[in-house]
Amino acid sequence: MPDMDVFTALSNPVRREILAQLRHGPRHVSDLAERFEVGRPAVSEHLQVLRKVGLVREEPRGRERYYYLDPRPLGDLQQWLADFADVWNARLDALDDLIQRIQPPNERPRP
Repeated sequence: MPDMDVFTALSNPVRREILAQLRHGPRHVSDLAERFEVGRPAVSEHLQVLRKVGLVREEPRGRERYYYLDPRPLGDLQQWLADFADVWNARLDALDDLIQRIQPPNERPRP
């Protein structure tokens, strides 16, 4: 498996749905596999990817393994997205300023 990061792991819709299911609490791989059209081995591979990037942790319980969401790596993603949000907010503010300057006063929307 090539090197993975959080961004790459989240690029797959099955892995995103696995994380969404784990938000509701720990799940066994069979429980997760029931929710997908792919088989249990494929779900296990997706869980391995999520575990490798730190988004999921596993806990053995007897012969079973339960998987838990670990949201800590999402902090880097949140910061990365926030940086882009700042850029877009600044651009939208500049566009609003431009529109206010070129639009006649009687056509400006009321606040």
